[in-house]
Amino acid sequence: MKQSATQEAAEAIAIQALGFIAADPELLPRFLAITGIEASAIRHAAREPGFLAGVLQFVLAHEPTLMGFSQAAGIAPAEVGKALRSLPTGDDSYLASI
Repeated sequence: MKQSATQEAAEAIAIQALGFIAADPELLPRFLAITGIEASAIRHAAREPGFLAGVLQFVLAHEPTLMGFSQAAGIAPAEVGKALRSLPTGDDSYLASI
């Protein structure tokens, strides 16, 4: 039960992050270009395993984006990383390659 609640909280943060990205006229095109997803396909893609982890990876990969999202969401930046690790396919091993 605890893991399920943790995953649900992580999904909620990722959905907030997706809304933050979608509302930003500079971030959204960059997100779409990096992911290769068309804007019209985001809702469908959001149901795919790993998509929400990818949203958080995008936020974590750019410190100004992370800080802006954290401030807008009212959460500590470290919570974004914790949320990522709570999602399926959400480990932060990608950070080693940045």
